[in-house]
Amino acid sequence: MQLFFDELNKMTLGEEVNRLFHGRGGLYPGAEHICLDWYPPVLLLTSFKPLEPDALDKSVALIKQRWQALKGDKALNLVYQYRSGGRTQTDLIEGSVPDKHAVLENGAQYHVHLLKGQNHGLFLDMKNGRQWVRDHAQGKKVLNLFSYTCAFSVAALQGGCDSVVNIDMSKGALSIGKQNHLLNGFTAGARFFGHDIFKSWGKLTKLGPYEMIIADPPSNQKGSFVATKDYSRLLKRLPELLTEDGEVLLCLNAPELTIDFLMQQVAEFSPSLEFVEQLANPSVFADISKDKALKVLKYRRKNLIHCFIGK
Repeated sequence: MQLFFDELNKMTLGEEVNRLFHGRGGLYPGAEHICLDWYPPVLLLTSFKPLEPDALDKSVALIKQRWQALKGDKALNLVYQYRSGGRTQTDLIEGSVPDKHAVLENGAQYHVHLLKGQNHGLFLDMKNGRQWVRDHAQGKKVLNLFSYTCAFSVAALQGGCDSVVNIDMSKGALSIGKQNHLLNGFTAGARFFGHDIFKSWGKLTKLGPYEMIIADPPSNQKGSFVATKDYSRLLKRLPELLTEDGEVLLCLNAPELTIDFLMQQVAEFSPSLEFVEQLANPSVFADISKDKALKVLKYRRKNLIHCFIGK
């Protein structure tokens, strides 16, 4: 873990939520299991394998040392979480966590919860995806599939979208999503449906078609979505929800599944979509393998006139 300890001496803390150390990217041998995030005013240390007491104690001591260098006598708030498969252990090491904890990203605020569960309300590696939606949503009707806490919806409304439909099986996540909209001053323009997407095509079709669709499903969540079998089901129906010039953002966060897997799925099950580009991940999430990192691919409906000319 020496490379992690070395990087702590370079740590800086801004006003916005951010990943500070990304061991999961494989660029720091010996520290692949460690991540450190800044959810102002709280630091979150995460390990994906058990830390020996000495290693945890040294990590905490060095975090404190760097904190004091940056913040002086200001109280440190530090949470430690050990994660392995479905097992999660979360401990408040020092300080406290706000009861109503909201963080800032690119001018938007989002509610987060660090002391329960593995997902904290905002996926930090999707920052560039949210920025892309914000930059391209002007005047568009947007569909946000697997919307979780609706961060994409907030970004779309910030970008001046005409309307956005959010759908997710988790009513609890959607409840936080509604709070996120209110937190950012959005009292209209968004709709929320706590439904199974695969049983809601009729409703989604009636509310469409959409100029922009975002699909950011879980990669392996039984009862909701398993990428290896359900992405094909999604892609078979997706084009019918798009306008003729519609765009779709397809996301996949599964280290075991490659970019080629997703592109081949699209080619086989949504041949009317054409690839445009892959969005870059935030630089702090650099990965030794582009296939293991988050994959965010932009597609659009093929221009039928060009298709006919090509034939």
